[in-house]
Amino acid sequence: MRRRADGAGAGGGEGGGTGGKGGARGDLATDVTASLVVFLVALPLCIGVAVASGVPAELGIISGVVGGLVVGAVRGSTLQVSGPAAGLAALVAETVAEVGVAMLGVIVLFAGLLQIVLGLVRLGRMFQAISVAVVQGMLAGIGVPLMFSQAYPMADAKAPGTPIENMAGIPGLLADILTDPQAMIATLLGVVTIVLSFVWKKVPGPAGKMPAALVAVGIGMVVAALPGMDVKTLQVGNLLASVQVPGAEQFARLTDGAVITAILTFTVIASAESLFTAAAVDRMHSGPRTRYNTELIAQGAGNTVAGILGALPVTAVVARSSANVQAGAKTRLSRTLHGLWLLAFALLLPQVLALIPISVLAGVLVHSGWKLFGPAEFPKMWRQDKGEFAVMTTTTLVIVATALLEGVLFGLAAGIVLAALRMSQTVVRRDVEEDTAKVVMAGNATFLRLPKVIEALEAAAASGKPRIRLDLTGVTHLDHACRSQVEEFTAQQRGLGLRVELLMPGEAKPAVTGAGPVHEGPAPGPLPRRPVAAAAAWEPAEAVEPAETVAPSPWPTADAEWFYLDTRPLPEERASHSPFVG
Repeated sequence: MRRRADGAGAGGGEGGGTGGKGGARGDLATDVTASLVVFLVALPLCIGVAVASGVPAELGIISGVVGGLVVGAVRGSTLQVSGPAAGLAALVAETVAEVGVAMLGVIVLFAGLLQIVLGLVRLGRMFQAISVAVVQGMLAGIGVPLMFSQAYPMADAKAPGTPIENMAGIPGLLADILTDPQAMIATLLGVVTIVLSFVWKKVPGPAGKMPAALVAVGIGMVVAALPGMDVKTLQVGNLLASVQVPGAEQFARLTDGAVITAILTFTVIASAESLFTAAAVDRMHSGPRTRYNTELIAQGAGNTVAGILGALPVTAVVARSSANVQAGAKTRLSRTLHGLWLLAFALLLPQVLALIPISVLAGVLVHSGWKLFGPAEFPKMWRQDKGEFAVMTTTTLVIVATALLEGVLFGLAAGIVLAALRMSQTVVRRDVEEDTAKVVMAGNATFLRLPKVIEALEAAAASGKPRIRLDLTGVTHLDHACRSQVEEFTAQQRGLGLRVELLMPGEAKPAVTGAGPVHEGPAPGPLPRRPVAAAAAWEPAEAVEPAETVAPSPWPTADAEWFYLDTRPLPEERASHSPFVG
């Protein structure tokens, strides 16, 4: 019964009565058709990501197969599609250049195992707590280097290396293109691919529903086959022969710091990208929502298998997921079948892959990099929140200048500092009346506002008045740094002979009548507590009486300004030493 209910929710047409079987057959046909669409989108992307990652194209196809058959079969998300992602291409290329392609399997394997552990301890939703500004900055920081790095394969050239070097080498690349006819042809194929990626969806009729990447690949194959064309095409070998199972030599390098760093980086970035994509895909359809912990386990299982096979890391990918939703998929069958079609194509028709120009695949990835960069998001973020804009821009710049992990960590730190500054809103007012310097504080007083607090205290001490009154009863949170500073200041000034009135948060204030002295002696009874909301942080809950039984308080309300006046005469020995008493 539960399975039928779930199917009805996902399919939308599988209700009761006689229409159930017809609805099921309709969903099956739609899912098969959707899987073919996803396959057509995934094929050039899997190959292109592998080429951009600096590994054989076969490893990208293997990861696409794993993303379909392994991740797609687990009930974490319904319509989200997984495979090798352009967002990790730069990270993979950097890792392969540092530790070698043979270590890629071990890194991906252990990243997958860590993902499974994170899912089992139910930390899947933890990744949703990351600031949106950091996520968008991360995506932009991935997209910019991807575009510049793929500009070189688009001209059948080799990229110099780091993102900064790639950017600096663009003028020289343009000069080489203008002097080499074959490089110019390859570049034109890449440019046509980029243009088609932007405008093809606007083509009317059934043709506009075809994937733009597939159309570009078809055009590129035709042009490359023309006489006199000498553009570089994809070199594809045997799929099964490309499997590189890690051996003892690779596992022995697990103590290498670079390998451990790569494992942690792959785990965090792949998990975050997958779960952020899940949230985006859930907004595209009205079917069952993603089970985040289960989906994280599914991604971990996929990466574990991909690591054993020595392939690229697997993550959820927006382009293929979007194509799946737009094709009308209803169940997990479509995303699972697309992996089967990838496997069949690579095994039965490998010679077709060898006809694809590399410049076309590079053009597909340049378009993906532009989408990841999302330049329209920067002015949008500026209008919405300038602080978050600073976090987003900083994250992007640090990633481009250094590496992905450093940029993300820097962005997270910047986001935390921004949140702490905004939470630590302290209002400090200073005033001087007759012989008294007053300092009133309200809000959240944390170490981030300590300079402002110290400035106010020093100004009160420098006022030359014999009395200082510090009212902190309006403070909702007083951390240890600010509390220590206030108490040290109070003790210091009292030691100099000044009268310092200190009212801390949660303290009741004695009543003051007129200007006469305070009566000494036993109090007539317990004083009622002033109903200050902020006092709850320091007072036990049982000390607050029900509202209907509390008599009108003789104390001022929370927003009133008043102070207990200490009218005792100054001790002579202290008054003579005070620099503020004439």
